[in-house]
Amino acid sequence: MKFGMNHKTGRLHVGKWSLAMPRWRVGRIATGSALVVGGTLGFLPVLGFWMIPLGLVVLSHDLPAVRRRRRRLAVWWASRQNRREARDRDR
Repeated sequence: MKFGMNHKTGRLHVGKWSLAMPRWRVGRIATGSALVVGGTLGFLPVLGFWMIPLGLVVLSHDLPAVRRRRRRLAVWWASRQNRREARDRDR
């Protein structure tokens, strides 16, 4: 499963879906910020809380602080999955 921005094509991959993202840095930051702000209004019918992580992934392409957090989360998730697979193999 793919997850994240493809730097060559400028597309955001989330699982089996692929979305075109703006080529300009300001456009990506505006899109990511709008997704995060819209996600905080997830209790409204059209918007959803799913917009927050998607906005953070978009922002992680351009903002180093968000990128570091996303990478830490990815490393933590991979090690968690490896521990779970090792535990299941030992049973």
